[in-house]
Amino acid sequence: MNYEQLNRTLESLTDGVPYIISNLANASALIFDSLEGLNWAGFYISRDNGDLYLGPFQGKTACIEIPLGKGVCGTAASLMKTVVVPNVHEFEGHIACDSASNSEIVIPVMVRGKVFGVLDIDSVVFDRFKDEDRAGLEEFVGILEKRIEKGI
Repeated sequence: MNYEQLNRTLESLTDGVPYIISNLANASALIFDSLEGLNWAGFYISRDNGDLYLGPFQGKTACIEIPLGKGVCGTAASLMKTVVVPNVHEFEGHIACDSASNSEIVIPVMVRGKVFGVLDIDSVVFDRFKDEDRAGLEEFVGILEKRIEKGI
């Protein structure tokens, strides 16, 4: 995957767009259409209590609410760091919204030192997400963090 090109495309799509939900919607569509082997890509947004609620996404229907610290998404949000799971079936407490998912990467979206939400990407391929994916997707989220901060 050419993450440099993906991230330039995201910058172009979100440049001058002050609407957070619109930017997240386009970001999830861009990832879903650009990365191979995915079955879900989208966002969960943090609420005042820290729990995560379904935001814009691409893929099958999904869990509506994820408690902070639960599942891969809640774990990434509580740790405030990226979590890569090569085999979700071995992740204790994994929340299976789609039984076809075999691996997952979740990147926290941080705004002003707090978790705004997470980018959650699932794949049908075991061990789909490598160091290159982590680095490229963390940069991708960094672009969104700047846009969200401007839009708040």
